[in-house]
Amino acid sequence: MVAKQRIRMANEKHSKNITQRGNVAKTTRSLTDDKGVGPWLLALFIFVVCGSDYGGLLGTH
Repeated sequence: MVAKQRIRMANEKHSKNITQRGNVAKTTRSLTDDKGVGPWLLALFIFVVCGSDYGGLLGTH
């Protein structure tokens, strides 16, 4: 009994997607909120890349 009620509620919730076939948005994310990489993440990436290069130079001598 409970399973039938859950299925019916799910069908009602998603029925608009069936009636709007072809008109549903491709994504739910806003395209204007693209922030890219933050400054801390960029600094960490540069630190790791330069640090590994520096460690490689010390290991060759």
